[in-house]
Amino acid sequence: MSTVTWDAVAAARERIAPFVHRTPVMTCSAIDERCRATVFFKCESFQRTGSFKFRGASNAVASLPPARRAHGVYAHSSGNHAQALALAARLHGLRAILVMPEDSNPLKVRATEGYGAEIVFCPPTHDGRREVAERVGAESGAAFVHPHDDPAVISGQGTAVIELLESVGALDLVFVPVGGGGLTSGTAVALSHLAPDAEVIGCEPAQADDAYRSLLEGRRITEFTPATIADGLRTPLGENTFALIREHVKRILRVEEEEILPAMRFVWERMKLVIEPSSAVAVAPLLAGLREARGKRVGVILTGGNVDITSLPTLGKEGSWQTNSSRT
Repeated sequence: MSTVTWDAVAAARERIAPFVHRTPVMTCSAIDERCRATVFFKCESFQRTGSFKFRGASNAVASLPPARRAHGVYAHSSGNHAQALALAARLHGLRAILVMPEDSNPLKVRATEGYGAEIVFCPPTHDGRREVAERVGAESGAAFVHPHDDPAVISGQGTAVIELLESVGALDLVFVPVGGGGLTSGTAVALSHLAPDAEVIGCEPAQADDAYRSLLEGRRITEFTPATIADGLRTPLGENTFALIREHVKRILRVEEEEILPAMRFVWERMKLVIEPSSAVAVAPLLAGLREARGKRVGVILTGGNVDITSLPTLGKEGSWQTNSSRT
C-alpha cells in the first residue's frame, strides 16, 4: 500500500498555501524547436528558498502536532532541504538544527544560516550524515524531518505539478530530476489521480544512477559513490520513495555529465533563468532530441536556482550544448 495518497497531496496543497509561492510557468520557443515539442517549465527556482524543497518542508513542519514541535526540528541535508526547513521552522517559530556535509555548497550553508538555523557539520558520507544526525536528535529532542522520505515531505512536493496542470492543462510527459525521489514520488502520485495518462519521466545523472539501477534490479541500491556536478541529486532513494517510484514511474533516463552544464547554459542564455545543475538534468534529454517527446505536450519541473557560480567549471564554448540526438 502506498505511503502517500492523492488525499495526502491535496491536503498538503491546502496546508501550505499560506506559505509557498505559486511559481510561474514559462515557455521557450528555442527549446520547442529543438525537441519538436511544446514544453512548459514549472519554475520552482522562484520558490521561497530557491527550490521546490520548501513545499515539502512546509508541509512537514505544519503537520507536526504541538507535542512534537516543542524542541524544534532537525535534518541532514546538503543544502536545499536545509534552507527550506530553516525557513519553514522560522515561520512557525521553531528551532531548526541542520546537519550539513563539510563539503556543502558554501552558498547554501550561508543561506541556511541566514534563515536562522543552527549548523552542525558532518563528514561527507551517508554514514557520517546519519551518525551526526542521530547524535543531534538525541541531544536536542527535536523532531526529525527527512529530506525526501518523510510522507509529509513527499506530499508537499507533489503540489508543484498540481499548479502546473492548473496553469497549462493536459500534459503527455512530465520530466523530473531524481535525487532522493521525493519530488518524483509526489509528482507521480498527483499525476496518477489528476492525469493518469500522463507519464512521469525521472532524469538522473549517469554518475549517480542509483534510481535507474534500483528499478532495473528490483531492489533499493544505497551503496554507491556519486560523481556528479548535480549536487542535489547525489542522494539515494529512500524506502518510501523507492516503493512509490516502482509503483508509478516506468522510466528513468540517465544524463551524462557533459550534457548537464550545456543544458544549464542553454536555459540561462535562452530563457534568462538561473537554474542549478540538478534542474538542468531534466532539460538535457529534451535538448538531446528525445524522440518520444516529439509532438507531445511536455512539463519540466525546474527544481531550483541555488547555484554558486564561483564553484562551477567553464560552461564551454558557444554551441557546446549540442549533443547526440539519438537518445531513445
